[in-house]
Amino acid sequence: MSFRGLFIAVLISTAMIVSAFMIQSKRPHVEVKRPTADLVKANGKCAECHLHETSAVIHEYEMSRHNEKGVNCLDCHQPTKGQEPLDHKGFTITKKLSSANCQGCHPQQYDEYLKSRHAAPAWASVAGPGDFTAEQIAFSEAIHKGAVDRPAHDLTKIEGVAAVNKGCRACHDVGKPNADGSIGSCTACHARHVASVELARLPETCGQCHMGPDHSQLEIYHESKHGVLFNAQRATMNLKARPEKLSTSDMPVPTCATCHMSGLEGEKFTHDVTQRLSYFLFATVSDRRPKYEEGKKNMQAICLKCHTSPRILQFYSEAEGVVKSTNTLVKEAKTIVDGLHKDGLLTPEPFDEPIEYLYFDLWHYGGRTAKHGAYMGGADFVQWHGYYEIVSKLTELKKGAEELRAKAAAKADAPKAAEEPRKPGGQGDAASAE
Repeated sequence: MSFRGLFIAVLISTAMIVSAFMIQSKRPHVEVKRPTADLVKANGKCAECHLHETSAVIHEYEMSRHNEKGVNCLDCHQPTKGQEPLDHKGFTITKKLSSANCQGCHPQQYDEYLKSRHAAPAWASVAGPGDFTAEQIAFSEAIHKGAVDRPAHDLTKIEGVAAVNKGCRACHDVGKPNADGSIGSCTACHARHVASVELARLPETCGQCHMGPDHSQLEIYHESKHGVLFNAQRATMNLKARPEKLSTSDMPVPTCATCHMSGLEGEKFTHDVTQRLSYFLFATVSDRRPKYEEGKKNMQAICLKCHTSPRILQFYSEAEGVVKSTNTLVKEAKTIVDGLHKDGLLTPEPFDEPIEYLYFDLWHYGGRTAKHGAYMGGADFVQWHGYYEIVSKLTELKKGAEELRAKAAAKADAPKAAEEPRKPGGQGDAASAE
């Protein structure tokens, strides 16, 4: 090759290389960034594509303890028994993840969850028993009698599919049965990919569902001294501490999870959120739970980490006083409404008459709020969002009942008046004579 030819070849090659670098420099960052060797090793090949297509998923995973321990994507996404497989870029993954995928590594946590009201009772309270197998119903009914073998909630028929799907189900899906035979999803509390114990300990995580007028636990917590101190000291706490090793030095102030689930300083941690409860506070009229003494003892063992025994006993005595007092007021309202039904002054259909909504608001909002406020240290919720609502609605309810009875009595008297014989010389006779 002549010198001229060699020069042209070098020039063209250089131009091509420079052009390639220029084109490469203009490509979006997500297209040129390569996953690190460690990340590829931890994730198999998944990260190569998902850093481009769903990059947040990879970043969430990088923050997880699963990543620290070398758990890779396929460990969680591979099909388990009963799950539908999906061919995905040469890998066989499950078409839909469920709690069954978590169960493989966390069997104790799943078994405890199954015994809780977060499992089958949560879904059945909206949809009834129809989605569960006979075995699932029998298992849960043995623990929570009447909580699964029950009709679907009356409001779901009235409010319709749109409200149920985006409202009720958004929270009650935590106990929805899956096609693979498992129940629920662990990601409701721990979130997908980050799988965080820290997230599950935040009051806002429980507050995704435990908030609002019918179960104001999040609002009550933030009003309570527990909530005020937590918000002030949040930055100094070790919310990532392992459940089996959590101490008051990690969290000197409790969140919802600390009292209801955590293994604080030697106390056994659990995913059965009913183990430390003594009353059915959510019920219309609150009775003691079958394991009342055990539940109270379990919760008070956690209280003792921060409070003295006399203070705990006083707190419980006062809270139980609120339960009994609320029960008395709710029973009075219930007797009135039951009487109207018995006398045929209300139709058998639920939620088709104003007084039925009034009664529902009385116990479902005011009643629950007063009781939960008492057990969580929320004075404002005991008084203004609780008792005041109960007594004001009870007054309205009594007046409404009186009006219904007066209206019925007037209607019953009208035919009698029409049938009464006219007296001679009365106004009607005088009109006839004219």
